[in-house]
Amino acid sequence: MIKKLMKKYALSRKGAYDLIKSVAACVVNDIAMMLPAALFYFLIMQLLPESAGGTAGTNQYRGPLFWICAIVVVFAVLYAVNRIKYDCQFLNTYKESAVRRMSLAEKLRELPLSFFGRKDLSDLTTTIMGDCTRLEQAFSHWIPTFFASIISTLIIAVCLFFFNVKLAAASLWVVPVALLIVFFSRRVQHWAGRKKMAADIACADGIQECLETVRDLKANNAEYEYLAGLDEKIRRIEKVSIKSEYVTGIFVSSAQMVLKFGIATTALCGSMMLARGEITLLPFIMFLIVVSRIYDPLGLSLQNLAAIINTQLNINRMNELYDCPVQTGTTSFDPEDSTIVFDHVGFSYNGEETVLRDVSFAAKQGEVTALIGPSGGGKSTAAKLAARFWDVNSGTITFGGIPVGTVEPETLLSRYSIVFQDVTLFNNTVMENIRIGKYGASDEEVLAAAREAQCDEFVQLLPHGYETVIGENGSELSGGERQRLSIARALLKNAPVILLDEATASLDAENETKVQQALSRLVKGRTVLVIAHRMRTVSGADHVVLLKDGVVAEDGTPEELLARGGIYARMVRLQSGGTEPQN
Repeated sequence: MIKKLMKKYALSRKGAYDLIKSVAACVVNDIAMMLPAALFYFLIMQLLPESAGGTAGTNQYRGPLFWICAIVVVFAVLYAVNRIKYDCQFLNTYKESAVRRMSLAEKLRELPLSFFGRKDLSDLTTTIMGDCTRLEQAFSHWIPTFFASIISTLIIAVCLFFFNVKLAAASLWVVPVALLIVFFSRRVQHWAGRKKMAADIACADGIQECLETVRDLKANNAEYEYLAGLDEKIRRIEKVSIKSEYVTGIFVSSAQMVLKFGIATTALCGSMMLARGEITLLPFIMFLIVVSRIYDPLGLSLQNLAAIINTQLNINRMNELYDCPVQTGTTSFDPEDSTIVFDHVGFSYNGEETVLRDVSFAAKQGEVTALIGPSGGGKSTAAKLAARFWDVNSGTITFGGIPVGTVEPETLLSRYSIVFQDVTLFNNTVMENIRIGKYGASDEEVLAAAREAQCDEFVQLLPHGYETVIGENGSELSGGERQRLSIARALLKNAPVILLDEATASLDAENETKVQQALSRLVKGRTVLVIAHRMRTVSGADHVVLLKDGVVAEDGTPEELLARGGIYARMVRLQSGGTEPQN
């Protein structure tokens, strides 16, 4: 049962146990809420004569003090039950919500990058924030109260049938009918819910894209046109939300209308039985009191059932994330050296477009291996496959003789320092942005890496030096400054393999010179894979691999490739200002 609850509602094991406790607490609370009605019933019994089923004039009379004490006891019981219910229903839900978000974050950490290539960022954000919030509301307000209402109604129904079968049937026939109306509407509700979810994600995606590209939109006078499209997405959310609420409202309102007939059939049946002398007045009053008490929470439960049906979409999206396969491997990793060998490697994204075909080369320890070639040739893909950002479709990649596909990704990445062209920085201090390279590094270690990466000269000009907060993604810094911080991270990590992905491609001449000086310190004595378009970067390499259309077109030292007069030689001539020979 626990496993079924975990799967059905995307819960942890403790969360499944807490849900059972929450339902039990709500059942006890619902039954306890009948105590005032019971107290009122016994008070009426004392006031009515024996001919009407009462006890007036008998020795069972209770004085005012008894009733005052009874009221106090009932209130004390209700307070205690409600306090327990609150702890089980709300506090435990918020704890489970924290566990759910943490488990999702941990799952995202374990997923391969291929997953993020398939998933839209706004979709993932909606799952982590929107879906989790929706489930938090479901488990604190809807699910426990719905199941508790059904269970407590069944218990009360059994008691009512013991009192009088006819009146119980007249009172409760509407309950299964109302529940079935809402239950059989789930397909329509799922259809409307999917439409609303798609509109929400499209709008979130549009807003995020607008914020990320606002500079380009303004530069091209395209903001009004783009915002017009965004307005349309917002209006679509409004339309589909109204439709979704309308669809739900039709079924819920119809079910609640049917539920109200129960009071009428109870009054009608009871009046006929009272006229025929089949029952006395007191049981009739008791049935009217009980029926009026159970129909209100049942009406609310019908709304909860509709909400639970809609919540299944959020649960399915979360389970889809939990069920995604993760990259696994051994954490015991002791390679002979840091040489990386590609052996007949083939790779395609999502099993469709082939990026690499039968690629073989070696990046030896202590050497700089440059990956060059036309755009789309597979350079960046090859470098990322070496770090197991994705898994190859065919062939093998080894690190020091060990296949990288057998090593746990985090263990493998501890041997890599990576400097991308697009640097990611955080809205934190310079010191903490560099410290990301090595968890727990001392300030002295951070400062030493910063000096080696040529960061000192610009950091000292900042208002608070290394304690300056640099804004979202380093917005307070220039491109060259941001790049040097990235190199400082890599120096601090001090890994045996360096991956450089177009690290100087977007820099001006002055900044490129400074970054190149920093890189020269970084690559000493390490295995280096550098991706570059500029032949200036490649000229100092020990080994050049030219990838074109996913295959190794040329392979050798820069001098060897230049002497061959092939693609590499042509690229050098073009970038050095030379001209192509005329045929």
